[in-house]
Amino acid sequence: MRPEKKAMLDEVQGILEKCKFVVLTEYRGLKVDQMTQLRTQVRRMGSRVLVVKNSHLSLAAGKVGRGDLGSLVGGPTAMITGDGDITELAKTLKTFTQENNLLIMKGGMLGNRLLTAADMAEIANIPPREILLARFVGTVAAPMTRLVGVMNQKVSSLLYALKAIEKKKSEVVSPSV
Repeated sequence: MRPEKKAMLDEVQGILEKCKFVVLTEYRGLKVDQMTQLRTQVRRMGSRVLVVKNSHLSLAAGKVGRGDLGSLVGGPTAMITGDGDITELAKTLKTFTQENNLLIMKGGMLGNRLLTAADMAEIANIPPREILLARFVGTVAAPMTRLVGVMNQKVSSLLYALKAIEKKKSEVVSPSV
């Protein structure tokens, strides 16, 4: 293998080793300005778009233990890698695909799990992280809130009973004076 090809293969291999997820798309028909727009949107999320030779991608994926990616390779392939939130990326890619109607999702990998195009569509439908965290906090806090409400009612009932006893005693003491 020529040194420049070896360097490209090593670069792809290094990227695949370090990234949390990989998404493969077919970019056939995209114009330069559309590809630039895609790269800009993806870069905002801490991800990167690379146009990779299919043979280099298959070889590098096999060397880093992500050989299943080879089954998704075919045609002009763009590899999107990153360490950020894959749901944000999936939503951005879905929106970009709807606007341009040229980008085709092939699938990818999240960790060591192979993702199909259908999996990527499902990931795009997941609510944002902040909403999921808010739902989780609400679910955890709900029983505590109910417990506080019940305890508050019991304390209030006790206070009402004590007030009634105090009032009754004061009425009993008052007439005899």
